[in-house]
Formats: sequence, C-alpha cells, structure tokens
Amino acid sequence: MSGVGYRQLWAADPGGWRAAGAAWAGLTGPVERHAGELAGSAGRLRGGWSGAAAVAADARLGCLRGEVTSVAPALIEADQVLSELAGCLVVAKARLAEAVARADAAGLVVDRSGGVRVDPTRPRPTEPARVAAALRGALELADAADRQAADRLDELARAAGTGWASPPPPGRPASGATPALVRAWWSGLTPAQRRWLVGHEPALVGGLDGVPVAARDQANRLRLGARRAELLAERRRLLARVPPGPLASLRLRAVAARLAGLDTLTERLATGEPRAYLLGLDPAGEGRVVVALGDPDHADRVLTYVPGMTAGLDDAPGELGRAARVLERCATLAPGERGAAVLWLDYDAPDFLTEAASAGQARDAGGALHRFQEGLRATHEGPPARQTVLGHSYGSLVVGIAAREHGLAADALMFVGSPGVGAAHAAELGVPAAEVWASSAPDDVIRLARPVDELGRRALLGAAPLAAVLGWPDRTGHELWFGHDPADPGFGGRVFPSGRGGHTGYWEPDNPALDGMARVVLGR
Repeated sequence: MSGVGYRQLWAADPGGWRAAGAAWAGLTGPVERHAGELAGSAGRLRGGWSGAAAVAADARLGCLRGEVTSVAPALIEADQVLSELAGCLVVAKARLAEAVARADAAGLVVDRSGGVRVDPTRPRPTEPARVAAALRGALELADAADRQAADRLDELARAAGTGWASPPPPGRPASGATPALVRAWWSGLTPAQRRWLVGHEPALVGGLDGVPVAARDQANRLRLGARRAELLAERRRLLARVPPGPLASLRLRAVAARLAGLDTLTERLATGEPRAYLLGLDPAGEGRVVVALGDPDHADRVLTYVPGMTAGLDDAPGELGRAARVLERCATLAPGERGAAVLWLDYDAPDFLTEAASAGQARDAGGALHRFQEGLRATHEGPPARQTVLGHSYGSLVVGIAAREHGLAADALMFVGSPGVGAAHAAELGVPAAEVWASSAPDDVIRLARPVDELGRRALLGAAPLAAVLGWPDRTGHELWFGHDPADPGFGGRVFPSGRGGHTGYWEPDNPALDGMARVVLGR
C-alpha cells in the first residue's frame, strides 16, 4: 500500500501482517527437517558405499543440504520485516485515533480523506493546524514503514533469485572490538555477505554487540534450532541403551529438562506480541539468554531488565513475562510510542545465599552489561531512544556495579527489591541523580539484608570479609548488605511507591510499582 491514506490506515490490520510473518517463520521447521533428512541420508551412504562415486554423491548431498539450510535466515527475515511493519501500523493507528479524538475535543471534524474542517454545530473550534499535523504524522509513519518493508522484501526476492550465493566476506572484528567498531564493520558488508555470515558463522554474529538486532536474532534462532537437534539426537542415543545405566539415566533426565526449557523458549519466540528477538544464547550449564520483546533498533523507548538470584535459561519465559508487563503498561500509557523490553540474562546469577552474599558474580557481569548497552546505542536507527536499565534483587547490584565501574549507555537506572547497588550515593552511578529510581515493597524480605559484623561475615562466607568491598558502616539505619538502600531518599535518587507483594510482587497489575516502572521507561 504505497502512499498510505487516511482510510487505508483506519482499515489496516496489523494482526494480519503479524500472521503472515509467522507463517513465513513457520517454514523454518520443515526446512530443518529436510536438512536433517539429507544429513541422515549422507551418513547412511558413507556407511555402506565407497569409491569415487560415493565421494561425489556425498559432496552433492552436502551441497543440497547447504542450499536448503541457506533459506532459513531469509524466512526469519521475512517474519521480521512483516512483524516490524505490523508494529509500526499499531503505533500509527494509535496516533491517528489520538488525532481524531483531539479534533473532536477541539470542535473539528475529520472527513473520510483525512481533511480537517470546522464543525458548524460546535462553538469556537481550536487547534486545526495541530490536528492536521498530527494526522499527517500518523500517515507519514505508516507510509514510511510500508515503503521500508516493501524495499526489504524486494531485496529478499532478488537475493532468492541468485540462490543466496556469496563468497565468504574478508576479515572479522578484532577480539575485544568495541560495539561501535563492530557496527562499522557490519555496515561495510553487502547484504549477501551478511547473510553468508548469519548462515555459516551464527555463533559469531549472534554474540557480537554492535551487530544489528535483526541479524543477531536470525543467527541465534539458527543456533537454538541446532542445539535442540543435538539434544534430540542425544536423547535418542540414550534411549537406545537397554537398560540404561545410572549415569545414562541421570544424563537423560538432564537432557529432557533442558529440552523442555528450550521448547518453552522456542514457543515464546514463535508466538505472542510483540515479536521476540533472540539476541544471545548460551545453553551451557544453567544457560544464558538475551531476548528482546519488540525491536530495540527501531524503538522510541528501550528497557533492559536484569533479573536476580537463581535466574537461568529455564527461567527465561517467566522473567520475560515481567519485562512484558512493563512494556504492556507503557503501551497503555503511551500507545503512540514504539517500545521494546530486553531480558538480559547474560551472567551467572547466584544460586545460593552464600553466593548472593558476595559481589563477585555481579562484578564479573559488569563488563558484559556495559558492552550490551553500548551495542544498543550503536545499532539503533533514527533519533536516539530513551534507554532504561532495571535491576531486580541481585540484578540491581549487577546494574549498580556496571554503572559505577564501567559506565552504562543509559538515560535512567531503576532498582526494585534491591539489597544495595554497590554505591553509597546516586551520584556515583554515572547518570543524573534525578534519573536514578528505586522502589521497595513494605513487606519485601530484602529489607532484612542488613550488614552484619565482621565476625559474622567471616563465619557466613568462610573467606575474606565483605568490608573491603562495601566499606559502609550502618550509621543511618538505611544500610543494606551491598550499601545504602537506593529506595531511601537519602541515597540521592528518586523513589516511586510499591504496594505489598513481597520480593516478587512489583510486576503485579494492581501494584503501583508497575506504573512507576513504566513511567520511568517513558520518561514521564
């Protein structure tokens, strides 16, 4: 729909575009199955056939498998394009509705073509120019999104005509390259070279801060599918052992648990609104994951949420639900703005209280969170987004230490249910004190996390005391385990209220803390 008009925008159905995108993404499953069948066929041939003809047949099957798998990133990209179009249409329709409501309140009438005229039955109309400008803004947003989607789909169609063929791109970013340098490297590649890297080096692309969100999502979805296929193959091998030994039984249970976690994550990536983007994946150990709801590269407001103790890959869907609730409340308060919320679980969260009593794991995470936020700044398109970083429980210490020791590319910091953020005052965190926010529920047990004496710390940890890390005697009555309570006005930041709900109730729909978090994200 080139040159989107008033009636077209009213009639536009974002849900239909989302469904079309999901249908394209759904084809990745059959593609993966066909690729697996080709790999199985090649394996069987190698086991019972030798000679020059066998070598040639094996090579041909390998080429066919490569051609099949090369389609998968394009299918994901088509889903991304249509989902982003749908998201823009939602915002444009909200702005259109707001402009029409403003016209009505001002004694004006908007006709079927979007023209603004005076309602003769209403006295003293006002703001006709503002209403007309608001209508134009909504239509221009929809038109720009439509043109961008059409251009990207045209480019995909042209690439399909060449068979996705491209030589490997020369050079890779140096180890430790900043996100800004990574972004510059990526910008210098052709679309064909980028697709080659996504398909052939997904681990590199998926883990590089400074690579755009869309490419990281494509690469990490491929990695997720490959890891799931590996686990399914391992489960088949384990089940083939009759009877399985004790170690095999233990491993079988572990494989089943991880498969269940990956299946839940896969389901959330395939369904729900807004579209999810998989920005990081490490299935080793308890697992790490970074998922965005909505596209941070095109959002007006971006929230990065860092969860706390015991969080791991299997907990990702629940933690993602918390980020989603903040995003939903933002959409309710400001339907005409595009938002995105990121679950950042790219660190080893403590599993036990003895681990959570140390700042070590938070300090280890600081550099990675710093690079991630720098990457969001580097890849964002258009005017800079308002970036907010939220930490809950031990995650608030991760955010505080990252901000104090590394600096965070953020406009605002938020802490809820915090045991202290590794700072004595908001001024230490690198953002204006007026943009440091905190909330603590009156019945949150974290309030009991008071500093203990030197001997008690030694007894608890069996190691060096935390005094060297903290260095804050509790003279004010507002000292927590990791420093001054950020929800105390004496910390120097700002406080928003929370109702009762314990340590995890901040995201409940009727808790004023949810409104507070959303308003900070929106900058209101």
